[in-house]
Amino acid sequence: MTELDLAQLQRRLAEFATARGWEPYHTPKNLAVALSVEASELVEIFQWLTPEQSARVMEDPRSAHRVADEVADVLAYLLQFSEVLGIDVLEALAAKIDRNELRFPVGETKDRYSPE
Repeated sequence: MTELDLAQLQRRLAEFATARGWEPYHTPKNLAVALSVEASELVEIFQWLTPEQSARVMEDPRSAHRVADEVADVLAYLLQFSEVLGIDVLEALAAKIDRNELRFPVGETKDRYSPE
């Protein structure tokens, strides 16, 4: 298998949508909603599992397949959303990590952790 990159996957997703005439539906709002729905489907897999069961979810081929599919759906919608809005996901992530490193210095984060 050849190595894939995010730009190549975004192009494939865009071509897939274009070939099916889906661009009018791929608005930022619709893609954000679809992303939320897919993330919720991922959460649903873990909803009633204990922490120990959730840590072993990838050991069962059926649940591993479901988790992988939902992760793929979440990533696909995130990439499509980012493409429509012109967001470079890798640059955005790097910038966020930089801000978090300043916001949560090593040794000071245990007492002041507040996720956003």
